Parts: sequence; C-alpha cells; structure tokens
Amino acid sequence: MSRSELSLQALSWRRLYLSRAKLKASSRTSALLSGFAMVAMVEVQLDTSHDYPPGLLIAFSACTTVLVAVHLFALMISTCILPNLEAVSNVHNLNSVKESPHERMHHHIELAWAFSTVIGTLLFLAEVVLLCWVKFLPIRPKEQRNSTMSAGVAAAITSTSIMVPFGLVFIVFAVHFYRSLVSHKTDRQFQELEELEDLTRLQNALDQRGEGSALCSPASP
Repeated sequence: MSRSELSLQALSWRRLYLSRAKLKASSRTSALLSGFAMVAMVEVQLDTSHDYPPGLLIAFSACTTVLVAVHLFALMISTCILPNLEAVSNVHNLNSVKESPHERMHHHIELAWAFSTVIGTLLFLAEVVLLCWVKFLPIRPKEQRNSTMSAGVAAAITSTSIMVPFGLVFIVFAVHFYRSLVSHKTDRQFQELEELEDLTRLQNALDQRGEGSALCSPASP
C-alpha cells in the first residue's frame, strides 16, 4: 500500500471519529434538553384564576413542541447512524473504514449536529424565558396599585433581560466558531492536497527512476 493511500485512509478514519463524536454529543444533548422541556410543560402549574395573555400560552406551547420535535429528530438520526459507526470503529482493520456510512451520511450527521447544538439550544433559551413568564406572571400582591409593578412581572422581566444578552452572545459565538471551523477545515484540506501532490510527484519520480534503471541494466545471457 502506497503512502498516498495510507494518507487517504488516515483522513477517512479522522472523519469517522469526528462523525461519531458529533453523533454522541447530539444524542446526549437532545435527550437531556427534550426531557427537560417535556417535564417543564407537564409540571408547570397554571393559575386558573389568572387571565393569561393568549399569545403567551400559544408561544409557550409552540416553543415547547418545536423544541421537543427538533431534538427528537436529531436523536433519531444519531440513533440510526451511530451503531454503524461504532461497529466499524471497533474493528481493528484499516480497510474496514470503507464499510462505514459516515461519508455518504455526512449531510445527515451535520444536520443532527446543527439541530441539537444550534437550533435546539436557541429554542431552549426561548423556552426558559417563556417558562419564567408563565410561572411568575400570576404572582401579584393582595393590594396592588395601578402604578406598581408586581413581583411576578418584575421577575419575568429580569429573567428576560438576562437571557436576551446571553442569547446574543451565544449567536455571536456560534457564528464565530462556525467560521473558524470552516477556515480550519479549508486550510487542512489544502494542506492535505499539497501533501498528496508531493507524494504523487515522489511516487512518479521513483517509478521513472525504476524504469530508467531497468532499461539501462544489461540483458542477462
């Protein structure tokens, strides 16, 4: 086996391990956050005597449903693909990497990773804010003046004012991390292509030298 083939196999093995790590992280994150969202919806106790704004209840229900659906979709992809990657990675054979579906299912793996870590996390932040409004909004003092803000509204506004800047920081970090990761992958691919070109030129030079030596050697009697 030539050095170029070994380099290609090493690259494929690195992609296999990266895909497996992404699927494991996606499955753990999705199971945790979707379970928390379901518990939050079931355990929240609505005050039937309080007149909730319809938009708040609709937003809370829709956010929880979409959050659970997104994480369950990512969990389904991870559950379907991860056993195949685990089966191949546990085989101590360099050629077994060709049996792994991580190259063909690359887009599905990236989709699960994006749903679990980016979209699912943003929905989870929105879920926390809506849950604070639903939980604290009915809390009012027994004697409340019109110009006084209730403790429940103040608590909900405080949680929102904390979570909104944190969400913006999360978005900026996600964009910066994604751009840095794409730049790193691009640089690595160019470097690997240059290494493969150097190996190809070296192999061609060795082949030409071997052919020249064979032509110059005297014929046996």
